[in-house]
Amino acid sequence: RRMNKVRAEREWKKLWEAWPVQGRFAIANQIPPSLKPTARLKDTPRELFGRLMQCRTGHAYTGKYYSQFVPNENVNCPCGKELQTREHILRACPRYEDHRHLLQKASEDICLKDILGTSEGIEALTEFLDESGAFTR
Repeated sequence: RRMNKVRAEREWKKLWEAWPVQGRFAIANQIPPSLKPTARLKDTPRELFGRLMQCRTGHAYTGKYYSQFVPNENVNCPCGKELQTREHILRACPRYEDHRHLLQKASEDICLKDILGTSEGIEALTEFLDESGAFTR
């Protein structure tokens, strides 16, 4: 039974490595899959974990998401930017300026690939989301 799990995980990783990097989640999909739940999954409160996953996958409460899936919603950022995006919230929105230093601990220039796709970046993003309340309605 243990060997089946090891074999399944090995095959999953091979498929993951061979899969083309594309789509909205591609920038965040840098950590190889595992059958074991991460400490982040176990230790992060459910609401915060939900926002973390929404941010990483691009399925978050942003104008860009609304423009594709909820066309009746306003797509502008409350700061005045015409189209609110994940990148705008994380890197430029003045509403979150006081919390941006949390992201800069993992990536000085807040590179989305580093913030969304590395363990250190995800930890910083979790702290940023928790402290700032970003990606809530």
